[in-house]
Order: sequence, then C-alpha cells, then structure tokens
Amino acid sequence: MDEEQDLIKTPAEIMQMASAFQKSRIFLSAYELGVFTALGTGEKTSEEVSEKLATELNATARLMNALVAIGLLRKEKGKYSNQSIASKYLVRDSPDYLSGLMHLVNLWDTWSHLTESVRKGSASVQEEINEREEVWLKSFIQAMHARGINRAKQVAPLLDFSKVKKILDVGGGSGIFTFTFLKQNDKMNAVIFDLPNVVPITREHIYKEDMTERVKTIAGDYLKDDIGSGYDMIFLSAVVHSNSYDDNQDLIRKCADSLNPGGQIVILDYVMNDERTEPIGGTIFAINMLVGTQKGDTYTQTEISDWLLSAGMSSIEIKDVAEGNCLVIAKK
Repeated sequence: MDEEQDLIKTPAEIMQMASAFQKSRIFLSAYELGVFTALGTGEKTSEEVSEKLATELNATARLMNALVAIGLLRKEKGKYSNQSIASKYLVRDSPDYLSGLMHLVNLWDTWSHLTESVRKGSASVQEEINEREEVWLKSFIQAMHARGINRAKQVAPLLDFSKVKKILDVGGGSGIFTFTFLKQNDKMNAVIFDLPNVVPITREHIYKEDMTERVKTIAGDYLKDDIGSGYDMIFLSAVVHSNSYDDNQDLIRKCADSLNPGGQIVILDYVMNDERTEPIGGTIFAINMLVGTQKGDTYTQTEISDWLLSAGMSSIEIKDVAEGNCLVIAKK
C-alpha cells in the first residue's frame, strides 16, 4: 500500500489510537457511578457528589476534573455542572437518557480479555445469555432496543409486507422491529421467539406498546426448540453473528421449513466482503463476537447466500441499511 493511502501515517497517530481507551474509561466509569445523574440540572461540589455516590472524595474530584477537560462537565468556583449534552443524554430522569450505554460498561470486561481470546479462539470467560444476571440482561436488551428504534424505521420501508399476515421475529428481544413492522399493516400479527429469561422483558414491552392482541411469544433456544410454523416472514436481526457457520445453516433451514409457500426470510446483520476487511464496523464486531461468544462471527454475502440456497430459498436480494448493515432477503 502506498504511503498516501495509509490510514495511520505518524507515530503520534499510533499513540493516540493506543491511548484512546483512557477517555473512554473515564466516561464509562462516570456513567456507571452516576456522576451525571448526581449533578442533574444543578451545581454541586465534588464533596457533595462524593457523599451522594458514596465514593472517595479525592478520587471523585479527579474524575470530575477529567470530565471537565474532555467536555462533559463544566467547573466554576469549585462547583461542577453538566454540559448541555450530558444533561440531555446522561442524566437518568431525562427523556433522552442513553440507558443502553450500560451495555458498553459490561463489554469493557469482555474486551479486556481479547489477547487471551485470540490465543484460545473464543471467549475466555463467558456465560450463556440465559444464565446472565438480570442487571446485565436488562442493560443488553435496553441497548438493543435503543439502537433498534431508528434502525427499525430504516428497515420497514425496504420490506414488502403486502402478502404478510404472520411474522416470526427470531431473537426479537424488546420487540422493537416487530412493533414497527405491525404499524405498517393492521392486519398483520407476530410471534417473538427468544430465550426464557428474555421473554418476560419482551412481554413488558408488548404491554407498553398495547400489542398484546397482536404479538405472542415463544420461549426457547432457536437452535434446539420448535419455532412454530405458518409464517409469511421470518426476521432475524443481529442473530446470525452469534452463531457458528454450521449452526446458522441449521437455523436457516429450520426457518425455511416454518415458512408458508412464497414466504420470506429476512436477515439484518453485517455482510462482509470476501476478504472480511469491509465494512469496518463488521471487522470490529467480529472481534466483539470473539471476546463475547464461543462461536459467533460476522459472515460474507457468499456464506449467507449459501445458507439460504441450501435451505431451498431463492430470489436473494441485498439492500444496504446503514453503518455497514445490510438486509438479505430471500423467498421460498
């Protein structure tokens, strides 16, 4: 590669990349501790914040001074307050609070074991999702829900619901995609399939959306258990990257068998080039799967098409969504 094409060109840029974790950790610890929420819309000294959070005074002051330096807090005459961006998105009672950020706090632990995972070839310490603590699980589902709100609005206009009466949302989590799809056509109904400890959270969201008459749930393991039948569309968002190639092949075959004639399988995920070097988000997410799962990975268009074709699907279509994600749509 010629020098002018290099993305990183100087030792200073290498050092900047190597030290980028420091600002991230300062912010994540402040978020985890609740510093922004403790300040709210007012002004407080570090002593007041330390007392409220039950943290050590000097350490709290250091953390808050760093938050001033990176632009999230302001400090005047010894009192701290949130910058407007922090007030809007990082204070817990704000309507725009980014509750899904707690999932990134949790990811810090798994990413810290990347070196060991590369040596081993899979997550070094990892519980199955259905064995995770409730706090972890709720932060994960909330992060997926927050991410899915805009993504579902992008995806819905790209799909053909004209002949769809019954949808299966595999690994549907909060149900955000299902709810968005059902708003396209009041004659459609849906089933959300997810793990036994996720489904109670799913039902809470179904109730909040007033969708109890139109959305049912099935609890189980989609690799082992029956997923039902008679579907006109089966939607899999952020599912295939959690599984091995062989498990995905079996899952797609199971989905195809559960479709009505003319039904669709819709996969939303990263779709990698054959060299697995683009999109960049997919390459980074492949590392996330390495440190966080036993078998997960990101897959190429060729691999995904092979699963679909071997399951008897046809008319495969690829549609770009955003941030390196694509829709892969196939018909039975």
